[in-house]
Amino acid sequence: MRIFTAALATESNTFSPICIDRSAFVASFYAAPGEHPATPTLCTAPITVGREMAREKGFELIEGTAAWADPAGLVNRKAFEGLRDEILDQLRAAMPVDAVVLGLHGAMVAAGYLDPEGDLLSRVREIVGPDVLVCAELDPHSHLTEKRVAAADFFVVFKEFPHTDFVDRARDLWRIALDTLEGKVKPVMSVFDCRMIDVFPTSREPMRSFVDNLFALEQSDPDVLSLSVIHGFMAGDVPEMGTKMIAVTNGKPEKGATLARELGLKLFEKRGTFRMPEVDEKEALQKARALVDKRPVVIADMWDNPGGGTAGDATVVLAEMLDQGIENAAVGTIWDPVAVSICMAAGEGAEIPLRFGAKSAPFTGDPIDGLVRVEKINPTAEMRFGDSIVPFGPAVTIRLAGIDIILNTVRAQSYDPSLFSVMGIDPTSRDILVIKSTNHFHAAFSRIAGEIIYCAAGRPYPNNPALTAYRHARRDIWPMVANPHG
Repeated sequence: MRIFTAALATESNTFSPICIDRSAFVASFYAAPGEHPATPTLCTAPITVGREMAREKGFELIEGTAAWADPAGLVNRKAFEGLRDEILDQLRAAMPVDAVVLGLHGAMVAAGYLDPEGDLLSRVREIVGPDVLVCAELDPHSHLTEKRVAAADFFVVFKEFPHTDFVDRARDLWRIALDTLEGKVKPVMSVFDCRMIDVFPTSREPMRSFVDNLFALEQSDPDVLSLSVIHGFMAGDVPEMGTKMIAVTNGKPEKGATLARELGLKLFEKRGTFRMPEVDEKEALQKARALVDKRPVVIADMWDNPGGGTAGDATVVLAEMLDQGIENAAVGTIWDPVAVSICMAAGEGAEIPLRFGAKSAPFTGDPIDGLVRVEKINPTAEMRFGDSIVPFGPAVTIRLAGIDIILNTVRAQSYDPSLFSVMGIDPTSRDILVIKSTNHFHAAFSRIAGEIIYCAAGRPYPNNPALTAYRHARRDIWPMVANPHG
């Protein structure tokens, strides 16, 4: 038995001015065939889990390219077509194969391609023909298009947000794929369009119970192979943006369709209740100052999230901290490659005048000017994210008015307290930690935080779909309309 696997992934905020070229993939993660490390990245777990399965089952695993770029704006057309064709050529060379198992994100948008993953999957299907199994793991913050559904036999999607389960879901993907090849199951995928777009953190109710119920249904019903929610990605201006429910059953399409619809309507009933309570920067810092006995208080600058495609260089919260005279605090991170290079040239211990931050887009605040001390330089800074290692350097820590600020060159959201420790900051010794993440930080930071405050500061990310100036996304879903199901 011969199975081909590869990965091509990023998340495209079509409102972000930062374009992704091939060098962005190389800077974040690129592995030629057979060169993927033992540790998976967010969307490449099908490769590392595939190795485990190949050793256990004795089949031949043919590895293709694995590439991941940290979220930003549109992918350069040449970069997408080059990586796509690289993987397709590898698949052609591997033929014949019994299955294709891919790691995708699902929210990529490239110049000239509103549905790059649909394009890739359709071309894969053309190569292997109608009878070869094609499946993929997806991030829930993705777009489930008809083209993708037509090309693939089934998808398995991360259930958790924060995405702590990407390895477990890759194991589910492989379990279903191998059971299919061994003749044990016949997966059929059913999809229900919830006709909504929302934010669904599983770190709080009501999404926590909803996902727990999906797990329970998978365990209790032998006809159900997998249940997944495509949350959708509201910063992706594409025609099929929105929330979908997927049911993969063992040869029971009618049952799958009924189950997907029932679960999808349950999600729709609770629309508008999933998002975290948000406050602006002034209220966030006032609350944090009142909680000095619960240090560190973590403030999530949730809409300047590089994981959602923004630059991560907003200074709105930091400016308010300086205005309020807050000290014994740390900010991680502000993206500014030019400022990093200046600080690295100055060296550790140097005091220099520096302007940094707020260069990428409107609604990110103003650049910060000040006399700063360069506290630490780390040319290869990395932090943990579950089983993954995430680079964010070269990076420097500077101190300004009693606040330690991490400046980075590789954009990455704040996943884990190791972000601070590798930059010479003990996060547990600070009164306030400001991080750039919507919710992926929660699993790791909740272990050290006395309190977590979600802060909506500025508008670097289009977080209100009812007001977003979409050009391609449909307008017949909630919250654009009150009740699209009638």
